[in-house]
Amino acid sequence: MAVFQSGLLVLTTPLASLAPRLAPILTSAARLVNHILYVHLQPGMSLEGPAQPQSSPVQATFEVLDFIAHLYAGANLHRHLDVRILLTNIQTKSAFLPPLPSSVQNLAHPPEVVLTDFQTLDGSQYNPVKQQLERYATSCYSCCPQLSSVLLYPDYGTGMLLVESLDVPLSSTIRPASPVARSPKQPVRGYHRGAVGGTFDRLHNAHKVLLSVACILAQEQLVVGVADKDLLKSKLLPELLQPYAERVEHLSEFLVDIKPSLTFDVIPLLDPYGPAGSDPSLEFLVVSEETYRGGMAANRFRLENDLEELALYQIQLVKDESHEQHEEEKVSSSNSRQRLLGKLLRPPNKRPELPSGLYVIGLTGISGSGKSSIAQRLKGLGAFVIDSDHLGHRAYAPSGPAYQPVVEAFGTDILHKDGIINRKILGSRVFGNKKQMKILTDIVWPVIAKLAREEMDLAVAEGKDVCVIDAAMLLEAGWQNMVHEVWTVVIPETEAVRRIVERDGLSEAAAQSRLQSQMSGQQLVDQSHVVLSTLWEPHITQLQVEKAWNLLQKRIAKTPQAHD
Repeated sequence: MAVFQSGLLVLTTPLASLAPRLAPILTSAARLVNHILYVHLQPGMSLEGPAQPQSSPVQATFEVLDFIAHLYAGANLHRHLDVRILLTNIQTKSAFLPPLPSSVQNLAHPPEVVLTDFQTLDGSQYNPVKQQLERYATSCYSCCPQLSSVLLYPDYGTGMLLVESLDVPLSSTIRPASPVARSPKQPVRGYHRGAVGGTFDRLHNAHKVLLSVACILAQEQLVVGVADKDLLKSKLLPELLQPYAERVEHLSEFLVDIKPSLTFDVIPLLDPYGPAGSDPSLEFLVVSEETYRGGMAANRFRLENDLEELALYQIQLVKDESHEQHEEEKVSSSNSRQRLLGKLLRPPNKRPELPSGLYVIGLTGISGSGKSSIAQRLKGLGAFVIDSDHLGHRAYAPSGPAYQPVVEAFGTDILHKDGIINRKILGSRVFGNKKQMKILTDIVWPVIAKLAREEMDLAVAEGKDVCVIDAAMLLEAGWQNMVHEVWTVVIPETEAVRRIVERDGLSEAAAQSRLQSQMSGQQLVDQSHVVLSTLWEPHITQLQVEKAWNLLQKRIAKTPQAHD
């Protein structure tokens, strides 16, 4: 059966009966669609009548909100799918209810196939029903001209559908912060304007629950605060966060897709309160279990400034059923960033000038990052490791190629009595003096690069197919031009300072000064192909390195030069 890039899933079963069938329905849909899956809720609709079915409003109740949360949670099992529940026909009970748009809604990715859970009487792919489904889909949304249709029943299984006790209420995932007891059938109130905030890095299904609830509550405008700058500093692996503009782009496409009738004001969030603390026109704020206290604090801040409190809607965290031991139990961007460790982030460099059959990795990282321990782990897996520090010692030795030019440039008072260069005195001359540092690096870096090329030839002679250049100054020296991939080891600066103090006996100030003289972790990552981190226990680091190594072996097998 064909697989489609984008699809539209029309769900017609009443929600209480649909919830237990959702997992097999999503699994069936995931076999047919491999990228974007739009979901349209029209419970109770029949596709077997003579008249063409019309889209009708679905009353927004807490049952509907819970179902949306349930569907997004179930979609986590299909990570390749970008699921988007369309909200145009889901309406709150409010006096200022806009009429349902009669025009066809444009979607960012027009569906190539329309799917449904609707059951024909005999369980067949009954053509008139499929035609009705296609007509219904194209009357609601912009679809591809050659639209296909599939009735998922009975593919999503019949065994569990015979059980009569399916009408079990969904677990409550959305809680309004008020003394009013909520019930599944209770209508949800609509508001003119509200707000929601977050980092929205690598937009995931827990974000989508938060945003969907906010979109249903808001009737006119939704203010969306996107964390930036200082609010990102405490994040895990901040170097792997998508840039602000990229996060906003993905977020905006999702929001306009699910509810185009709303006006969205997407703004950078630079302090914990954002507009929620100061905008008098806001009426509600959607928060997660984790940010609920922040919502309460924003309300206290509003009261202190004579503003009305916001109605708070708290969303339960979505559990990540497939999280690893060192990952968070909830669906989170932190887990997504951790899963990027060891993976290729951008295409490798073509380096035809390097020795044939040798794949060269440049390994770098800030001081204290654990780069050398990673180099040793790679050596244990079979890599030939070139230590640029050792090459530096060879270059500075009295018989080394950098010795004479350095002495001529800096004078004989940098020498020990035995004629060896005193690297401490030399270091004190160049540290903090850009001009002197450039004189030194212009001499030494090309020499070390030449020695590294000689070591590569040695690696080939030893029959190695992977060579790792361990170099803290890899990018500063321009040595990325002689590697296929740059691998960077990252850790938080606070952890790097702690390690440098412990390892080298420096003061915290001296450790920070050392780090400030180097490229930052972010600058390194921006030019890297693979990122690793030694932040966790050694066995986690080992698993990361093995993952990176195994993926590298697959890449090498596909590289033509590997077979020269």
